[in-house]
Amino acid sequence: MSQEQVIQERPPRDSTSLERLSPSRASDFKVCPQLFKFRSIDRLPEPVTVHQARGTTAHLALQRLFDLDAVKRTPETLYDLFRQAWGEVRADDEYTDLFSSVEEERAWGLESLTLLANYFAVEDPAAIEPLDRELDMIEDLDGIVIRGILDRIDRDSEGKLVITDYKTGKAPPERFAIPAFFALKIYGVLIRKRTGETPRELRLMYLNGPTMYRLEVDDAQLDAMDKQLRALWAAIERAMSNERFPPRPGRLCDWCAFQPMCPAWQESPVLVAS
Repeated sequence: MSQEQVIQERPPRDSTSLERLSPSRASDFKVCPQLFKFRSIDRLPEPVTVHQARGTTAHLALQRLFDLDAVKRTPETLYDLFRQAWGEVRADDEYTDLFSSVEEERAWGLESLTLLANYFAVEDPAAIEPLDRELDMIEDLDGIVIRGILDRIDRDSEGKLVITDYKTGKAPPERFAIPAFFALKIYGVLIRKRTGETPRELRLMYLNGPTMYRLEVDDAQLDAMDKQLRALWAAIERAMSNERFPPRPGRLCDWCAFQPMCPAWQESPVLVAS
């Protein structure tokens, strides 16, 4: 879901009301309200990482793979699509200084191709005809507006809807996988709203492994997510009204680009429980 990361909610700075919310920004607030503020209210820039560059490029290559006839969806074709996509992505100014040398970029590219090879160990793209890919969705859920970009949606062998999200990072241990489905459950709510059909299954496809986590869903689960989403929306509006976005320190702070300016780390050292 890499393109979704660039979607920015844009509530007016003097407003206490949200205009819209994306699954990724909802996740930000759930994890750390201060992180949400940095990204969605202050709109502070974040440096692009090699991991984000890989994710963006891999998503684009996988999207284009399904533009081709089934017989052409081979590993070699996917590698070529990745190289082509990277040539386009790296032309953006924000990627100019991503690598310190040609050798470093080449090593990154080879590692990326190895990661893409794992895709074919998870599924056979020749046997899949997606209903849609990189689907830009914006839905009014009776008072709250949610927008995001869905990686892929297709039907299983019984004709039931399946939502798939590609991940180029490392899969969490299975016992920690359920929270990772948070954003996909939101997409399940959006798809049900748009189509009137409840998806049967959500899939998180981690190419680094590779690992596929699957979660069957029903209306009761999506109803619960709808309620949680509304509660988050209300909590965000309260935070905006009170101008209070308390930081929530944790292990993810180690990867947060905003740590140097975060109040939790400026006031005193933060001890994170193991």
